[in-house]
Amino acid sequence: MKNYNQQEQYKQAKKEVKKIKSFYIHFAVYLVLNTYMAIHSFIFDGFDGVRNSLIGFGLFWGIGVFFHWYGVFGKNFIFDKHWEKKKIKELMDKNTNL
Repeated sequence: MKNYNQQEQYKQAKKEVKKIKSFYIHFAVYLVLNTYMAIHSFIFDGFDGVRNSLIGFGLFWGIGVFFHWYGVFGKNFIFDKHWEKKKIKELMDKNTNL
């Protein structure tokens, strides 16, 4: 029975890690492409182009990034019970490995 529980915990942890990784990739692509768009717009259209590019491209995609972040971290953002349990386990594991 314990082995089954560990397998379920592993599957759940793996699923959570995939969600977090997916968000970080999404956010990195967002930053890179918005930086590119800002530089490109500045070169060809000056500051007005940058403003228009960041409002049109960055703002609306940024709303999508925000909702992705909220889906991954928002509900349990800082110091909830899950975080406390995870941190306690992490510290206990760290102390036993010393």
